[in-house]
Amino acid sequence: MLARLAQLKRIRGKSGRELRVRGWQELAKLGERVLRLSEGEMSDRAFLSYIKPAHVGDSAEAAANRIANRVHDSIFSNPHQGHSFFPSLSHREEIVARMSREFQPERQKIIERAARASRGRFDLLGFKDLSFGDPPDWLLEPISSKRTSLDHWSKIQYLDPMVAGDKKITWELNRHQHFVTLGQAYWMTNDEIYAEAFIAQATSWMDANPPKRGINWVSSLELALRSIAWLWALHLFAGSSRLTSQFELRLFKNLLTHGLHLQSYLSHYFSPNTHLTGEALGLFYLGTALPELQCAETWRTLGLGIMLDELPRQVRSDGVYFEQATYYHRYTADFYTHLLILARASNTALPEEVEEKLAKMITHLMWIGRPDGSSPLIGDDDGGRLIVLGGRELDDFRDSIATAAALYGRGDWKRAAGQGAVETLWLLGPAGLDRFAELQIAEPRTSSRVFAESGYAVMRDGWSDHSSYVMMDCGPHGSLAFAHSHADALSIEFAALGKPWIVDPGTFTYTADSELRDWFRSTQAHNTVTVDGQSQSVTGGPFSWKHVAKTKLDDFILEDSFDYLEASHDGYGRLADPVKHTRTVISPKAGARRDTALLPSYLIVRDTFISSGIHDYAISYHLAPGCSAFAIENQVTVTQPGGRRLNIAVFGRSMIRAQIRRCWSSRAYGQREQSLVVVFEGREKGTQEFTTLIIPAYDGQSIAVDRQSLDCAGAHGFQVISDVVRDVVLFSDDGRPVECGALTAACRFAWARFESDTFAIGFLIRGHRFETIDGFAFRSAAPVHHCTLRRTEDGIEGTLNGGNLFDLAIGEHTRKTVINGTAFEVSQAVALFAGDDSGWDLSNNSSEAIN
Repeated sequence: MLARLAQLKRIRGKSGRELRVRGWQELAKLGERVLRLSEGEMSDRAFLSYIKPAHVGDSAEAAANRIANRVHDSIFSNPHQGHSFFPSLSHREEIVARMSREFQPERQKIIERAARASRGRFDLLGFKDLSFGDPPDWLLEPISSKRTSLDHWSKIQYLDPMVAGDKKITWELNRHQHFVTLGQAYWMTNDEIYAEAFIAQATSWMDANPPKRGINWVSSLELALRSIAWLWALHLFAGSSRLTSQFELRLFKNLLTHGLHLQSYLSHYFSPNTHLTGEALGLFYLGTALPELQCAETWRTLGLGIMLDELPRQVRSDGVYFEQATYYHRYTADFYTHLLILARASNTALPEEVEEKLAKMITHLMWIGRPDGSSPLIGDDDGGRLIVLGGRELDDFRDSIATAAALYGRGDWKRAAGQGAVETLWLLGPAGLDRFAELQIAEPRTSSRVFAESGYAVMRDGWSDHSSYVMMDCGPHGSLAFAHSHADALSIEFAALGKPWIVDPGTFTYTADSELRDWFRSTQAHNTVTVDGQSQSVTGGPFSWKHVAKTKLDDFILEDSFDYLEASHDGYGRLADPVKHTRTVISPKAGARRDTALLPSYLIVRDTFISSGIHDYAISYHLAPGCSAFAIENQVTVTQPGGRRLNIAVFGRSMIRAQIRRCWSSRAYGQREQSLVVVFEGREKGTQEFTTLIIPAYDGQSIAVDRQSLDCAGAHGFQVISDVVRDVVLFSDDGRPVECGALTAACRFAWARFESDTFAIGFLIRGHRFETIDGFAFRSAAPVHHCTLRRTEDGIEGTLNGGNLFDLAIGEHTRKTVINGTAFEVSQAVALFAGDDSGWDLSNNSSEAIN
């Protein structure tokens, strides 16, 4: 009875259109199961009924030959003629020559992978050298040795690991992306062994996977990606004498069956995310590459319409994919990149919004890339690709950026991509690679950025491979049913000195191991704080959640000398004694100065918890694989090969103890390696505050972090000391003047750096007073939102935001002050405070424009 009521409730929540679509699909499944409709390989007569009647009386074989000849002609045609597939593929000689000349290591890797694939051994997802037998057992999952049946596809329990093992492994092989690798190797070697392997494996697949039966017909996305791989393989092997007319006819029949199945079982309501857009792209591919089919235009129109409709829904206004998963963001960017290339090749007009949104997506990929070129794997990572043409690691998205740079002529994207990509050569041809090479490298105008709608923030101190980098997730839990989300609110990543140090551990698995699935999605597996050992959001299954935390980006400041970010979430509001978590991340920037006597850019993290009862708090920082660490009380030193270090110190109301534990990290689906997590634990009552200082250090550089004793109960001060540098860090909750070492300030936050005991640079947030022991002072008539002050050779320069009226007292050697671009000459050694009414007024100057 309860189950029936729940079912009725779900039905009432659905629209009339959804009920019609779902109802039609269920009837179609029923017809296939009961009446065995559409089962069995297509007959010649049925195939001919779908062919445009260009030659009345043609046999099925003759019709297939017409299609094959047109494919052949498109590969060997004049490069300047129009194309309905990728124009790059009419440049075989040039592509082969460029691969030998410019991509010799990648060329060898492609040939080696092709040789192993021809022997039935595959690298899939994060798994290496898997064997499915020879010929491959297309229904096998080799890790668990599970083999699914050939029942009707709707009866296959593919999410049950006891039935299918990890179905993603089986599906990944059956995407047949290695057929494209075989085709590339065939081009570069002229060895017919690769054509023979393609024909043998494709024939074996068609024998073992009759239409509508088995696990390889379950997911429409898998059919779409398989169709795309087959189309590429057909074009790459078009010149081979091994392709017989009988084989091509059979392959065209199967492509037609794939397209008809896709058209019937689009994921409008089952997985209306990358499943739906990938399926739509598959239809657009089929309709574009096979214009001889009567349904070709229907498929093109349907596929294109879905991709256009889904673009504003699946990509937020800031250019970020709506499921809050970086890997699926890259997936989606690739979908629309292929759509753009195919549309241009087939003279299909696209709305301007497509190129504009795709540009925003690529820009986001540029921003989230770490200085070493890898990308964080936030949210789920399924390890899949639209098509595999190159050989970079799965967490390296630079191939996608390089291709887009050539398409759009963007020098900033070229800087992010680093070098020309194999993928660019095969997708865009030699001309595309030349366009990339001719681009002038440009650096983005700013070093930090907040993507406000998605809630991602990236804070850098530059764009070199040794720059410091912070990424923080302050956005929503995800979209739809949150299938690909993790409990990662307010989690951070940190890289510095050319190395990632604090990383998101990734995903590893979906359905093969429920315990590991839940751990990799938990708050404990992210760089944030757990309360009472619980996750902020609570899982309800491998792709569902019982409780979801809501996150809010409260404030941010992005300046040349510092970045400030404040955000909160309500995930622990469900506890018997509710707890609200607010995290503030501040990054003082070293900028372009790479003096090893100075401190590199580092992080100050303040976690506050509003509650009344006693709670256990655990702050976790997951270290990149390869790191070593040791702990002493509340401080941890992390080392990597080469001597560079990361120092982490956490301070709370009482003593915090650090522990170093072993855990897992995954850079690709199915692959994991041991890593370390640093956990700082405390048990406290009432409202709490914890301050973490995360400080990288050059080889041989000394670092000391000390807590300062302050008279004001609502203030907290710290000193960071290294060689000739002394930094003062000050938090104050009530804004009263507080003295902390060489700094006195009235503010929410203040920071000052002293080099050889002389004030060098500082900033103030939400305050009105900033004074140093060596005679420099700033006072504002009213609290400013923030200001930055820096000593120069002949004076002081700074920026002021959120205030107009202020006074300065300056040291005896200071003669000039520049605030928000306005210069003030100082005629006496010390400028005394003149009071609020006679202070300098910048009300007519636009600090926003100067900043």
